[in-house]
Amino acid sequence: MRTGFEETLAARISRILADRIVAGEIGPGEWLRQDYIAEEFGASHVPVREAFRRLEAQGLVTSEPRKGVRVTAFDLPQVKEVAEMRAALEDLALRHAAPHLTPAILQAAEEAIRAGDISDDVRSWEEANRHFHQLILTPCAMPRLLAAIDDLHAASARFLFAAWQSNWEQQTDHDHRVILAALRKGEIDRACATLARHVRRIGRRGLPSPRGQQREAFIIVG
Repeated sequence: MRTGFEETLAARISRILADRIVAGEIGPGEWLRQDYIAEEFGASHVPVREAFRRLEAQGLVTSEPRKGVRVTAFDLPQVKEVAEMRAALEDLALRHAAPHLTPAILQAAEEAIRAGDISDDVRSWEEANRHFHQLILTPCAMPRLLAAIDDLHAASARFLFAAWQSNWEQQTDHDHRVILAALRKGEIDRACATLARHVRRIGRRGLPSPRGQQREAFIIVG
């Protein structure tokens, strides 16, 4: 029987490992060694295995029979899948959230857009971008839907951090402004259509490989 302490510890371990994976500190294909992680957190193997199950449910790791657990790699089809799922789920959330968006929420969303425009690194831009989406979607008051969207944003962040390891270029998000303007006018269909199109946009960026050649990294732009 698991104790409450172990369940709390499992949640903490999974959260910290998820942060490392999303940030690229643990790269795609790397193995997560149960013994090392248990030692790092001063834990038994029980909460570590529970943490691995949580990470697998988020799509961040893959369990391979008789081998162990490794960080999930991603390719263009996986990026497209996340984009399509985000488009469908965020459209649904926004339609339910729109009637509950107050002037204060929309003003906060505008401030999030401005924060993104002046971000000088990929982490602050991703934080501002995610904050904008959270602000306009959270009033839907559908916790399971919002949790699923949050997991997809974590996947999007992985793609973004992998592509923008250096040489960040400031971004201006015109789609966010169109969405915000439509919401202020009560044009819900236009706002939802723009949001869905926005998160389906996939960019690509050439990155140097360890052998000095170029490889392509794919990102969800929105």
